Amino acid sequence: MTDGPDEMVSLVATDPEQNQPELSEAPEVLPILPVRNTVLFPGVVLPVTVTRKKSIRLVRRAYRGNKLVGVIAQKTSGAEDPGVTDLYQVGTLARILKLLELPDGNTTIIIQGQQRFQLDEVTSEVPYLSARVTYLPESLPARVSKEIKALMASLKDAASKMLKLNPEIPQEAQVALDNIESPAFLIHFLSSNLNVEVGQKQRLLEINDGVQRGTQLLEMLLKEIQLLEIKHEIQSKVHTDIDQQQRDYFLRQQLKVLQDELGHDGPDQDVDKFRQRAKAKKWPEAVAKHFTKELDKLARLNPMAAEYPVSLNYVEFLLDLPWGEYTKDNFNLKRTRKILDADQYGMEKVKERILEYLAVLKLKNDLKAPILCLYGPPGVGKTSLGRSVAQSLGRKYVRMSLGGVRDEAEIRGHRKTYVGAMPGRIISQIKKAGASNPVIILDEIDKVGADFRGDPQAALLEVLDPEQNSTFTDNYLEVEYDLSKVLFIATANSLDTIHPALRDRMEIIDVSGYTLEEKTQIAKKHLWPKLLAEHGLTQKDVAISTSALTRVIDDYTRESGVRSLERKLGAVVRNIAKHKAMEEPFPAKLEPSDVTRILGVQIFDRDLYQDNETAGVVTGLAWTSVGGDILFVESLLSRGRGKLTLSGQLGDVMKESAVTALSYLRSRAEELNIDYRLFDQYDLHIHFPEGAVPKDGPSAGIAIFTSIASVFTQRKIRSHLAMTGEITLRGKVLPVGGIKEKILAAKRAGIRDIILCEKNRKDLHEIPAEYVKGLKIHYVDRVDDVLRVALLDELVNKPLKLTVRDDRTVPVSAHEVEVQ
Repeated sequence: MTDGPDEMVSLVATDPEQNQPELSEAPEVLPILPVRNTVLFPGVVLPVTVTRKKSIRLVRRAYRGNKLVGVIAQKTSGAEDPGVTDLYQVGTLARILKLLELPDGNTTIIIQGQQRFQLDEVTSEVPYLSARVTYLPESLPARVSKEIKALMASLKDAASKMLKLNPEIPQEAQVALDNIESPAFLIHFLSSNLNVEVGQKQRLLEINDGVQRGTQLLEMLLKEIQLLEIKHEIQSKVHTDIDQQQRDYFLRQQLKVLQDELGHDGPDQDVDKFRQRAKAKKWPEAVAKHFTKELDKLARLNPMAAEYPVSLNYVEFLLDLPWGEYTKDNFNLKRTRKILDADQYGMEKVKERILEYLAVLKLKNDLKAPILCLYGPPGVGKTSLGRSVAQSLGRKYVRMSLGGVRDEAEIRGHRKTYVGAMPGRIISQIKKAGASNPVIILDEIDKVGADFRGDPQAALLEVLDPEQNSTFTDNYLEVEYDLSKVLFIATANSLDTIHPALRDRMEIIDVSGYTLEEKTQIAKKHLWPKLLAEHGLTQKDVAISTSALTRVIDDYTRESGVRSLERKLGAVVRNIAKHKAMEEPFPAKLEPSDVTRILGVQIFDRDLYQDNETAGVVTGLAWTSVGGDILFVESLLSRGRGKLTLSGQLGDVMKESAVTALSYLRSRAEELNIDYRLFDQYDLHIHFPEGAVPKDGPSAGIAIFTSIASVFTQRKIRSHLAMTGEITLRGKVLPVGGIKEKILAAKRAGIRDIILCEKNRKDLHEIPAEYVKGLKIHYVDRVDDVLRVALLDELVNKPLKLTVRDDRTVPVSAHEVEVQ
């Protein structure tokens, strides 16, 4: 603490002129008391708090003596032990009127200015500063002239006006001002109370001419009045607004007190918290400006307004999004391979594609995330593969089901202007993940619908385009969000219902069904241990043989995936758990007989090759949603008018294949030694057994043709032979799909020879060698090659004996087809 006044209001002496000492009585050497932040004028009374040890010693000694000290202002307030160079050269002789000892050890003195003096030389600095001085007399004339009267009147008017403009000055100051009649004291009194810097007051003190000092003081007073008038004018203009703001402020303060008592945060605290959270966000500059604008809008809103909760939720949502927050990718490709192999059996193409993506990302450290679409039947592990990918990458995993979504706003969100507006599911899942680079599974993308609320597939075009999704804009969010680092993996059971433009943006990876061997391995490594753990059993309690697993797969399930297999194995495990809980005996290793005892009679019969001696029966190969299967084609001739009948719940494609096969056979009748009259006088019935099962697809053309050729020529079909392929009217054999599933189905059925199109040869390179072991593949280009392989030379019966009817009988065209 430093020496200085403890109040700004000076005390006016009762009769200052009588208290001033004569010049002859004033000592030539004075003890100097440095003060800061104030200037003492003659006749003015000031309280001063003394804290320096030197100063306390000085005032105590002076108070016991003549009570006179020299008071000089410091040039800088920071000097703790000021010397002569730190002080101004003009000061004021002061008389100590009273000395007070305070309990805290400080001393307060009340002093009155007496006479101005000029500092000449320092006589001593110990124990306190002493100096030789020269006193400066006042230059105001003894007679009060008109000029001085006018000056006094102007000073009093200016001071009165300033008192009115400044309500902080007490009204007693006006009474004191009116009682002053001495021109010198009026100038000194106003100078002491003027609200200016210490340096400006010191310049007034140093002016010797009293009239000049009064004029300079008047100029300072007028400037101060101008500032006060401008301030008053501004306050008047905003008075109404301030009143309203004060009313709102007081109401908010009351609300704040109530909320504090209830333990709730008020709107002001919310805004402050939001500003603090925004400082830690790594969002783009455009987003930062948008957020600041929305937050300022929130701060201006009345908490009771209907827009307040909408704006509050929006600001909170912006803060909750992980702007620029990414999880670190794990580029240990060997570890990734182990995780994928442990979680998923097979799916080599998918695993290789994931490893390629990671390898490029590891080398370049910047790669636009591909949009993968896993296409295949249900239950083959498409969705669970996404979880394995996220685990191997070390990324967040989010699954988003699109089945049945018909509203475009589900993808892009609603605009904030709507009641109950919400962000789209893409942005919501990003917020849920807490990172801007998660793995998002778009499940069942082929089951997205469309209605009057828009087309969600069209909204997905921007999301799933690597060239556009870096600037994805959600209707609710209103600002761009970068989705380029997100790894999207879509799943679909069918590609036909996906919009062509959307399909073009995705990399389609075919995930075919599992074979019997693959299902057996999946059951051993994954399903059985998992089910035992879920039902409170261990692998030491019970085991299952490979033959028992095969029995469950063949006789109780018919699917491409393993969902039904898991349910059936779950029934087996529950039966064992019941026996263990009831302390009943149960086998330590399950065999096929135990499976039959627990699950009952078999549900499905495997289609095995049926060797026969009947012409017209051909074994075809078909692909179904649950894998490959064999398909029987039966043809029969009967007396009639050349009518063609198809039965077996066939689709349009298979009907057209039958008509095409018959037309081509009629054109080659002479070469095959078929009497052309047979086509007009016999009805042909082609049947596909299991009529309750719908059948369609372009893979039974050569089987139908071979069946028709066999029945018309009465030649037998090679035993243990199956075929698949489509034909044209020119007799060419066309390639078909699903070769892997068809070959595996043929092997399970006991087939030894298979006829395929020459262009399907490339498909066998992707099939493991053990799957085709024991099979002989015949590749053909034309239908004639099929007949050379399939038809035997020996006849089943004698050639058909024809009875030629009257030529006037009009035969029925073979192209008039009746379908039963």
